[in-house]
Amino acid sequence: MTLSAAIRSTWGVRLTKIGAVLLFALGWELFPHLGILTSNTFPPLSKAITTIFSDHAFAKHALTSIGRAYGGLATAILIGFPLGLLLGGWFNRVQQALEPLMELFGQANPVILSHIVVLFFGIGTGTQLFVISWLSIWPIAFSAINGVRSVDPQILKMAASLGLGRWQLFTTIILPSAAPSIITGLRLSAGYAFIMLIAAELMGASTGLGYVMATSAETGDMNSLAAAALIVTILALSTDLILKQAGKRIVVWRYQGGVN
Repeated sequence: MTLSAAIRSTWGVRLTKIGAVLLFALGWELFPHLGILTSNTFPPLSKAITTIFSDHAFAKHALTSIGRAYGGLATAILIGFPLGLLLGGWFNRVQQALEPLMELFGQANPVILSHIVVLFFGIGTGTQLFVISWLSIWPIAFSAINGVRSVDPQILKMAASLGLGRWQLFTTIILPSAAPSIITGLRLSAGYAFIMLIAAELMGASTGLGYVMATSAETGDMNSLAAAALIVTILALSTDLILKQAGKRIVVWRYQGGVN
């Protein structure tokens, strides 16, 4: 494929994605006006946007939710990333022994166990961060394990024969090779973080976009409900886009400055 053909293909994919988003937004706006959807239960996109900018409290709720979502995601990274690297590389037998337990933990929904969670952490920020971080830990941990275990053993043997120590093997061989898998797990965890954000803010929160969605549903304020849902969607998609671009840069670094 020539360079010009590759550029045309890339722009074609981008324009297709942009067109899909615009088509969705157009449908959201027109369907309630045309009566295909009931505007009382599904307000047009323009009303959701107007509600966001007319109610200054949305900025406070959005910032609160961003702090909770990113706080839970950061906690998941601090736990899941080193856990996955250690079990995937240095303690392989321990990983095999703990794998069934980790699979069980990964399937355990903290919302279902909300009464137990509240009993341990109380009603407040601790519970919300736990709910968000719990499900976000495991995609990072498992992706790190799989990334480390996918490194070619022959490359490690050759590098070790050249005198590379354990730390040098980790920084120059293992980490660059595992980076694409880790980024994939991180993107999954970020998606989980924003999904669990809504559930976490239903557990005793008095601020946040999840709280707005819950109270709006109770009072029938569909404009505020749609506005809060729109902000959560934009935040989640923006975070995923940032991680996706970071992943592309890491792959370039992998072949240019990492594994040659």
